[in-house]
Amino acid sequence: MVIIMNDIKILVDKIKENRNITKEQLEELLLIDDEEKIKYLFCSAREVCDKIYGKEIYIRGLIEFTNYCKNDCLYCGIRRSNAWADRYRLTKEQILECCDKGYELGFRTFVLQGGEDMYYTDELICEIVGDIKSRFSDCAITLSIGEKSKKSYQRYFDAGADRYLLRHETADKAHYSKLHPNELLLENRMECLRDLKEIGFQVGCGFMVGSPFQTIDTLYKDICFIKELKPHMVGIGPFIPQHATPFADKKAGSVDRTLRLLSIIRLIEPCVLLPATTALGTMHPQGREMGILAGANVVMPNLSPTAVRKKYELYDNKICTGDEAAECRSCLQNRIENVGYKIVTGRGDFKNV
Repeated sequence: MVIIMNDIKILVDKIKENRNITKEQLEELLLIDDEEKIKYLFCSAREVCDKIYGKEIYIRGLIEFTNYCKNDCLYCGIRRSNAWADRYRLTKEQILECCDKGYELGFRTFVLQGGEDMYYTDELICEIVGDIKSRFSDCAITLSIGEKSKKSYQRYFDAGADRYLLRHETADKAHYSKLHPNELLLENRMECLRDLKEIGFQVGCGFMVGSPFQTIDTLYKDICFIKELKPHMVGIGPFIPQHATPFADKKAGSVDRTLRLLSIIRLIEPCVLLPATTALGTMHPQGREMGILAGANVVMPNLSPTAVRKKYELYDNKICTGDEAAECRSCLQNRIENVGYKIVTGRGDFKNV
């Protein structure tokens, strides 16, 4: 038993020391079935995170402000071809109301997420960002609204946006083409991420774990891309099918593999902001707590009006669609405290140590 545990210790310590991983090491960590070894991986990642961020978990207020989208990604429930989607858009006033409630509850980061909806022009996005920033000057604003031109990104940054989330979904070109329509290109997605970083945003990329056609090879390319980009945030969660998409009958991703990849990313990018996603919580009742214990340090409860939450159905059976914002906040706080951590107010910026 001691010899077996020494093997995993040597492997994990080597990855941690080099801040790098080979494809063979990745495959070994994803395929091992010894529970003690897996536990050692999780604990090692958690220790790395604790040295930088302590027992603090950052909280972000998610505002899903539109479920219109011009794109037709095969996995997504708000894809333009989904005729069954009940579409909605929030007004600037409704978005500000969400921020008002969130601020009272201690949120100091607001994440504006939506489909690529051309109704929201650059002028309107900048107006919304500017109004939030003028009302809540101590808060960070994160945008997650897809692929735009570098000029548009610059305008958002100049208006006061601090962060931008744009999941790359896969760093493998052939795999990307199996998940997206022909008009969407991996090269453009990667160029957008590099533009955002060059402008000065805190940048987040990420991918689905267990998406159709994913392999160890494609996952290794994801890890290599993360190492190359050096993002401030990485959002990963299990793929969950949505009933009105071409992938409705595909197998969901694995919670266990997601947790392992969270730990691996933490080991090779120790400072990265790493969410325990809603998708994890959807797949397992303690999914978000398990994510934290595997190295995550961010949670993103929903501040959207309850009337629209069920309409933002990227995947099936999403949790917390009926909860009020205060209920979400209180529930998450209790859950996080139960595993030995605490939610902190504040912007929760990336720490470069």
